[in-house]
Amino acid sequence: MNFFKTIATCVVSLIALPSFAQIRLPQLIRDSMVLQRDAKINVWGWASKGEKVIVKFNNKTYKATTGNDGKWMLQLAPTKAGGPYMMEITGKNKITLHDILIGDVWLCSGQSNMVHQMRLHSVRYADEITNANYPEIRQFLISTLTDLQGPHDDLTTGSWKSANPENVLDFSAVAYFFAKDLYEKYHVPIGLINASVGGTPIEAWTSEDGLKAFPSISNTIEKNKDTAYINSIARRNLIANANMPKQEDKGFTGLMPWYDPAYVPKEWRTINIPGYWEDQGVKDLDGVVWYRKEIDVPASMTGKPVKVFLGRIVDADFLYINGTLVGNTTYQYPQRRYTVPVDLLKPGKNLFVIRVINNSGKGGFVPDKPYCLIAGNDTVDLKGYWQYKVGEVFVPQNGVGGFGFVAQNQPTALYNTMVAPLINYTLKGMLWYQGEANSSHGAEYAKLQPAMIADWRSKWKEGNIPFLYVQLPGFMDYNYLPSESQWAELREAQLQSLSVPNTAMAVAIDLGEWNDIHPDRKKDVGDRLALAAEKIAYGENIIYSGPIYQSSAIDGSKIIISFSNTGSGLITNDNETPAEFAIAGDDKKFVWANTKIEDDKVIVWNDAIAAPKYVRYAWEDDPVNPNLYNKEGLPASPFRTDAAPIP
Repeated sequence: MNFFKTIATCVVSLIALPSFAQIRLPQLIRDSMVLQRDAKINVWGWASKGEKVIVKFNNKTYKATTGNDGKWMLQLAPTKAGGPYMMEITGKNKITLHDILIGDVWLCSGQSNMVHQMRLHSVRYADEITNANYPEIRQFLISTLTDLQGPHDDLTTGSWKSANPENVLDFSAVAYFFAKDLYEKYHVPIGLINASVGGTPIEAWTSEDGLKAFPSISNTIEKNKDTAYINSIARRNLIANANMPKQEDKGFTGLMPWYDPAYVPKEWRTINIPGYWEDQGVKDLDGVVWYRKEIDVPASMTGKPVKVFLGRIVDADFLYINGTLVGNTTYQYPQRRYTVPVDLLKPGKNLFVIRVINNSGKGGFVPDKPYCLIAGNDTVDLKGYWQYKVGEVFVPQNGVGGFGFVAQNQPTALYNTMVAPLINYTLKGMLWYQGEANSSHGAEYAKLQPAMIADWRSKWKEGNIPFLYVQLPGFMDYNYLPSESQWAELREAQLQSLSVPNTAMAVAIDLGEWNDIHPDRKKDVGDRLALAAEKIAYGENIIYSGPIYQSSAIDGSKIIISFSNTGSGLITNDNETPAEFAIAGDDKKFVWANTKIEDDKVIVWNDAIAAPKYVRYAWEDDPVNPNLYNKEGLPASPFRTDAAPIP
């Protein structure tokens, strides 16, 4: 028996031996990578215990010895921008890496507005995509992965891709335009490490150490490490979902589906596209609604590439044309832009059927978006009256079996898998576009963002590495009266992070869309971040920010507002007086103010308020006309003078 045990042990050891004897590199260190110029460059990996590792790079030789933990690390000497270079790593095996560039490396992180790829903005930036020929701008896109147990030491997948018309479609649009600006100014390679996930809060991107000052969050982290607890949640949801009433979409249960051209519609009603069905006589319906219409297509638009623009739909949709499924989207945020097969459309009447699924809130077609059929320069308008019929009504579940626990939204979940594996990689700086998921907790965010900045800087051990971030743009309905706003409070929290050394904020209040949390104008955001980088990271003597509230002084019945970053002077971008200013006395009952610019200050008053005390600017979810800028064309940040101090 002992003999067989010994043989088995030897076999297992032989099988395992290659994994210990072979040098292994982290996913980031590979062909076509961009390494940080003018700084000590970390190179690391794994090998067998005590293994001698030799790295040859740029005519220099570096040596390291693997520790007891199987890890090795060394630092390459600072190197000027350039390339391409080759790197050889030798131990018991040899790895050769090719096409390495030396330039500036930026970590780009956050939620969906950092995720949003160029392909999602391909209409606005069609020429930019066609002309993307920048082999020295490269992105490493990190796949979404979560872990609640602790930090990982490596990524599972990923590679470096250069900016060409094909690859750039997967580049973060904000990060690409940022990199393009810097490349065209400094002519050095730019590396972008894109670690971003839509809909995620800042806590998910912060380490356990970085959240120690938040007891309730720390308690959640500890609770989430209990696999029995996590498994119990999964079991509870499985049971609840299994016990839900079985639902059927009538659009599929008849003799033929409702999208079939042979189907004869009965008892369909009239509804308008665009618009939500709750605003058109359908009360509080979560479920499935089918839309149908015969669309006249001219012969000139057939037999050629055609696209259908269906704006945005809340939440999911399936588009059928003449009985064929042309496209579908599973959630509400992407723009619907579907390609029609060349041979599908025919001259004259064509049946369009759209199946819309809505899980909560208002369902239907978002107003003020494009709804049309496009072939070259020809278009057919799809807006107007359609027929509709309800296929399925979802039974309210009172929160049972829903989506209460989402792993990627838990504290540390994304830091552990998408940030921790990067911390040895030498950087120039960090870009951050996030906040929407925390918009209902502005006061907490005012503490969380500085904590995350400190956390990341402590992990990278590069001192006060530049941290550049985007303030949330305008979003949601316009309000034509002064009001309270959670999005404004979140912007205020972001503004307060400017007190952290070596940070800069790109104001985007003028770049939003009332009906889209993912506004289309990504180039302007990237341009403003690049300006901030030129100042903070590259030391340029430039105006890189719009006006930032500095102080206020009461002068009789007027309040005088002073700003920093006025540049060459304050202006409005429409040559009108400054708009979106509200004023109040002790009672904090805000009313719109009269304003004027005088000596690079804004004078604010309202004749009905004899003793003014407070002023607010652009303090709404989506201010109608935030028109205060400096002459360099950069917008002022929203602010208020009545904010309570951070506790």
